[in-house]
Amino acid sequence: MPTGILTDDTAEQIVTTCRTAVGDSLRSVTYFTRDDYEQVYLREDLERDADLSTFIGHEWRGFKTAQTAYDGSELGDYNYTIRVFDNGFLIRVTTDSEGVFATTDGLTVKDFEEVATALRSFLSDRRVN
Repeated sequence: MPTGILTDDTAEQIVTTCRTAVGDSLRSVTYFTRDDYEQVYLREDLERDADLSTFIGHEWRGFKTAQTAYDGSELGDYNYTIRVFDNGFLIRVTTDSEGVFATTDGLTVKDFEEVATALRSFLSDRRVN
């Protein structure tokens, strides 16, 4: 499924990171930057009909808005976002230059924390290298 902004190995690392944390509940995984995106996983029982371009624009703006709005608050640093929908959940983990959002079936808060921690670690490691 990779289209070019990530190497096959990097795309596989992102998918493995998510699947390790949430298993078969994983629906899709999309990596994105400010300028581009790549859906690196889509569970085979789902259709490829989502408007990812619109999702990416919203998730990038949403990250920037949340980061700015809560900067310096008593809540501490912004970590990640969970969105709840009728048919699943979306978790977004973002740095200043890139991010990943994954969609899932029902999960516990602990599951979300595990995938967010794993993705934050993955994105931080990419910044160092």
